[in-house]
Amino acid sequence: MIPRISHSVLRQTRAQLRSKNGPTPVASLSALARLLSSLAVLEQKDGKLNHSSLGAVTAALKLGGSITGFVAGGNIKAVAEEAAKVKGLEKIIAVDNAAYDKGLPENYAPLLAENIKKGGFTHVIAGHTAFGKGLLPRVAALLDVQQISDITAIEDEKTFVRPIYAGNAIATVESSDEIKVITIRGTAFPAAEAEGGSASIEDGVDPKAACPTEWVSEDLAKSDRPDLATAGKVVSGGRGLKSKEEFDRIMLPLADALGAAVGASRAAVDSGYADNSLQVGQTGKVVAPQLYLCAGISGAIQHLAGMKDSKVIAAINKDADAPIFQVADVGLVGDLFEKVPELTEKLKQ
Repeated sequence: MIPRISHSVLRQTRAQLRSKNGPTPVASLSALARLLSSLAVLEQKDGKLNHSSLGAVTAALKLGGSITGFVAGGNIKAVAEEAAKVKGLEKIIAVDNAAYDKGLPENYAPLLAENIKKGGFTHVIAGHTAFGKGLLPRVAALLDVQQISDITAIEDEKTFVRPIYAGNAIATVESSDEIKVITIRGTAFPAAEAEGGSASIEDGVDPKAACPTEWVSEDLAKSDRPDLATAGKVVSGGRGLKSKEEFDRIMLPLADALGAAVGASRAAVDSGYADNSLQVGQTGKVVAPQLYLCAGISGAIQHLAGMKDSKVIAAINKDADAPIFQVADVGLVGDLFEKVPELTEKLKQ
């Protein structure tokens, strides 16, 4: 017969142990880290690794434990070899199948879920990009866990910080799921170093799930300017530019003079002044450049959610009471049709 120990005796015994030996945690942090195993989902396009997706590796490094990278697509060997050089990765799982080239979530999600189950990973991390936002909710559903979206900080292996209400409130969330499925905000986790690693490469499991969706085509705006999501300088135009012709005439020379990427407010995009790939804000891209210079943008809360983490914010607007001036480090009240060309000329000189 097994003797029963009352709760009061058990509490007393624990108290005695603590008084003699100090706190007795179940496992040290280093032991806990050894139990963690993260899978960083890396993006690729046309046989090249997307370096902006390496923020997932940075997030995994903050968690500790072993880190594995995952890539899939046709002729994936070159991408896997490039990923193997990323500092911090111990192993790369690669699936060579052209069906995954476009990252369609309908067949990519079953693929990722099968490899997560096989690898026994505790954390699955991807960028909060169009790819990550389409893929990871499906993966979480297949694993019967809750996704944790758009995190900006990691407190411990089960506690994460994320913005809500367009960034007006910060939520700290704790997950009890065995597998944490996470998307990260790219501006909060810089890309890991692309050199210095020597990860091994192994073939992943390919369930070859049927895909009900067919890739037809894509029409991308091509530009020689820096990529908006990762640029160190961004110039953005708003509805105050009044037309696409004026947007191009005013904003593009300024961007070229600064060597900056071009962005736009949702109002400008909806009015047809700029391509929707240039939209900055809650429903567009979230950017955090060293310099964010905007003209003709009033500062709606949805726009601020996409750029308020910029290091220096400069604004030009004829309305001195525009909300944008409340977050701007430098403000110029004036007619953008006069001030922006004047600024562009001075920069060129």
